[in-house]
Amino acid sequence: MRYSLAAPSRFQLEIRKSRFLAQAAPVADEAAARAFIASHRAADASHNSWAWKIAAQYRSSDDGEPAGSAGRPILAAIEHFAGDQLVVLVSRWYGGIPLGMGGLIRAYGGCASQCLQAGQRQPLQHLLQLTCQLEHAVHAHLLGRLPSLQVQVLQQDYQAEGVRLLLQLPAEQRNALQQLLDSLSRGQSTLREL
Repeated sequence: MRYSLAAPSRFQLEIRKSRFLAQAAPVADEAAARAFIASHRAADASHNSWAWKIAAQYRSSDDGEPAGSAGRPILAAIEHFAGDQLVVLVSRWYGGIPLGMGGLIRAYGGCASQCLQAGQRQPLQHLLQLTCQLEHAVHAHLLGRLPSLQVQVLQQDYQAEGVRLLLQLPAEQRNALQQLLDSLSRGQSTLREL
């Protein structure tokens, strides 16, 4: 199970006179993650390090900190949270006392982790993509019943022998959709997972 946040979250920490502010938010895509980072950067901070993860895509930035000391620990905190569709920005105001590589890793990763833990965890719905081949007559009847099962039609290919559909739906609705399809097509159409 993957998780996001129900709402944005913040957490502040001070370590050896350096102040860290972590801000996390749910995001739907890379553009939303980049927009969050741009709008929440602290202009007066020494560094604004960040990471985001959306499905198999992820990015991170150390923003001038030693390589691997900020962005990667933030990303590791997201992964430890079992996070997805999340962005975390950690701003640091340097306090004059060097933290060293290990200290930076602990500070950035710990602040990001505590920020995520402080937020309200929200399970993400697991979606399936399925295809099916239908006769034209069955197609019209099926389309009207799909919204009640939270099924989204991604693509329809009309052919001489029928219609091929590409569907996306919550995993828990798969059996109900197959039963509906069996009923309408008299067992002639089956769902295939991609």
